[in-house]
Amino acid sequence: MLKRAFWLFGITIVLLILFLPGYTKLQDLREKNRDLTVKIKQLQIENALLEQQAKRIETDPVYQEKIARDKMGVVRKGEIPVKIIPGKKR
Repeated sequence: MLKRAFWLFGITIVLLILFLPGYTKLQDLREKNRDLTVKIKQLQIENALLEQQAKRIETDPVYQEKIARDKMGVVRKGEIPVKIIPGKKR
């Protein structure tokens, strides 16, 4: 009876040694898969927003002018550009 319990315990230990690293790796890969799935969803949302912005830039002349003025410093004929430089805090 004791010999049988010893063999059962030994077989259990051997099985744990064989399968535990694989199971741990499987859990790590599942966690990585979940993280990547979340990242994919975030990037899809960001991509959709960028596509909307690109479509708006192509079709909305008021938005085109706003971008040209804000980002590129374009002014209309006769306008005087004013650049405000913040002063040092005392």
